[in-house]
Amino acid sequence: MNVRVDRGALCLTRSSGGLAAAMRGPHERMCALWIGWPGSVAGLSPEQRQDADAALAGIRAVPVHLGAAEQSRFYDGFSNGVLWPLFHYLLDKVNLDAELDWEAYQRVNERFADAVAEQYTPGDAIWVHDYQLMLLPALLRKRLPGARIGFFLHVPFPSAEVFRILPWREQIVRGLLGADLLGFHTAGYLRNFAASAAHVLDVDPGEAAIEHDGRRVALGVHPISVDAAGIERLAAHPGVREEAARIRAEARGRKIVLGIDRLDYTKGIPRRLLAIERFLEREPELRDEVRFIQLAVPTREMAGAYADFRRVVHEMVGRINGQHGTTHATPIHYIHRSLPLEQVIALYLAADVMLVTPLRDGMNLVAKEYVAARIDDDGALILSEFAGAAAELSEAISVNPYDIGSVAAAVKQAIVMPQAEQRLRMAALRRRVATHDVHTWAQSFLDDLDRAAAPAPAAAGMAARLDVPESVVERVRLAPERVWILDYDGTLVPFAPVPDLAAPDEELLALLRALSERDRVHVVSGRRRADIERWFGALPLHLHAEHGFWSRPMACDDWVPLESDAAAWKGEVRAVLEDFTRRTPGSFIEEKTVTLAWHYRTAQPELAAEHVRELRARLAERVSLDALELLGGAKVLEIRPRGVHKGRVVPLILDHVPARAEVIAIGDDRTDEDIFAALPPSACTIHVGNSNSRAAYRLPDAGAVRSLLRSIHA
Repeated sequence: MNVRVDRGALCLTRSSGGLAAAMRGPHERMCALWIGWPGSVAGLSPEQRQDADAALAGIRAVPVHLGAAEQSRFYDGFSNGVLWPLFHYLLDKVNLDAELDWEAYQRVNERFADAVAEQYTPGDAIWVHDYQLMLLPALLRKRLPGARIGFFLHVPFPSAEVFRILPWREQIVRGLLGADLLGFHTAGYLRNFAASAAHVLDVDPGEAAIEHDGRRVALGVHPISVDAAGIERLAAHPGVREEAARIRAEARGRKIVLGIDRLDYTKGIPRRLLAIERFLEREPELRDEVRFIQLAVPTREMAGAYADFRRVVHEMVGRINGQHGTTHATPIHYIHRSLPLEQVIALYLAADVMLVTPLRDGMNLVAKEYVAARIDDDGALILSEFAGAAAELSEAISVNPYDIGSVAAAVKQAIVMPQAEQRLRMAALRRRVATHDVHTWAQSFLDDLDRAAAPAPAAAGMAARLDVPESVVERVRLAPERVWILDYDGTLVPFAPVPDLAAPDEELLALLRALSERDRVHVVSGRRRADIERWFGALPLHLHAEHGFWSRPMACDDWVPLESDAAAWKGEVRAVLEDFTRRTPGSFIEEKTVTLAWHYRTAQPELAAEHVRELRARLAERVSLDALELLGGAKVLEIRPRGVHKGRVVPLILDHVPARAEVIAIGDDRTDEDIFAALPPSACTIHVGNSNSRAAYRLPDAGAVRSLLRSIHA
């Protein structure tokens, strides 16, 4: 809702955007609370502002008021000067030198977080909408850790290559990943976000979720729709049908081709006008048989760029009408104002052809509204292939809006389309829109949000606590004896692009040497024994290499292997890995005594993710997985014999540990879960990183692990 004063009277008017139109029904049906910006209140007196807040409360709306400067920088500056053109691929319009606007964007998202937290009661679901509030999910997660938080993006999410030009890309992705569920109109938008997250945060997106900060963030495709039944009722109303008849009478037998859009540069109105001009030039015999009606709904009128755009459109309409009009007919009837919904439905009923040609659009509900209004199952829809609706409305005539010749040809195709073909196409479109209406969309999203926010089953591994309590640190510090079981990569040192670059530094070696003076220290790594020997062989440590297949007790020169025959399977598997390495630049094979590892840390993320799935399937076809295990790690897929895992070393370690000793195990990936599972409940288990784990506690990174070791040794 927008608040304004008209001739001294306070007025509440509905917003013209697709989000507001789509959410109106669910908001009323669910008795939800709507928290939003009601437009500028700078011109309101204190009494009028108080009256406006009371009126909004009467329709279950809570206003977040913004000052004029704040509104300009947050809304016009960052939301619509940076994000809107970027997400619609109009890079020449993106302002990337917008630090002050970015600061305002952050402040306003904080304001919304405060407003939501103030209204929140336990058990509420919070549904955040659209690109203006992409930081809000993470801000709410900090304030309300246990809340159910969903986010839906009503615009396209651009490709990773486009999104990554944004200087604030990491903050945006982290903000979104505070939600339990992220919803997108199409599978393409979802894939774009997952690829962007993989590039920006180095996460491994799954098929339908991303693991981040110890939480599983679900990703879902939820194409928004319209209130089909409500539109049908209006289309059948006698008054609306009379208005449609009047519009047709004004056309005097000519076919009506209709366009309805907000006056926004993403909607492709100038190129549509050029296509209309091309049609008039190509089809002189049809020139007097067609009337084009373009309804351009005002939007963002205060923005200078939009004022310029409005002038361009007005001038184009005038030029085309001047060149192709006659004394008895004007080809384009242009309307620049908002119309009541009843008049819009009448236009839908009157139109023989609906022309929807955005350059890029998240969904485009005008196309679905037109379909819902065609209660006689006739009419033709021309739809841009770059609208999200094109993924669903496949019976429409699909066009490339940049190709004005093909759009002109599509207009002719629609005008001369036989009635029987119109009915076949429209009946199929109407069934789809009626089945998947806005109420189904809203309920489907909220059902998925409930599932996404539900606690994971215990067997799946719960997220560890986000810290190691001081009481636990003190207990370990005061223990009479301590036994450490430490992973290496990702735990004691950060990951490196190439494994050989992750050699231990002098600080780490000194820390382990000092720790081993009092405690028993076991390093259990997936590394080759040659690496472990070279790095730690001179220290008084117990060493375990290749996931425990090789063990070397302290003060012993010999490595002791587990029983296993590694030769039977490695040749065949190596051949498969070599093929994928050739096809995946940046990947490489690491061979150990009993395992093969395919590393892809420096490979292109989307290609690597696709090839990992393909590699798993290929290996399942080529080798017996009864005897082998495929283990995904941090940007690595490891193939090893079943029974060879880090958990195998735990009984060997515990055999020599007195009951009073404190056992502390620290690891960062799936291979370390075998250690955690093999240890008794009394052990102190710590997971490093942000993925789910059966460990009791969590540390953020290798630096925090070293800090913990130093604090306990001190």
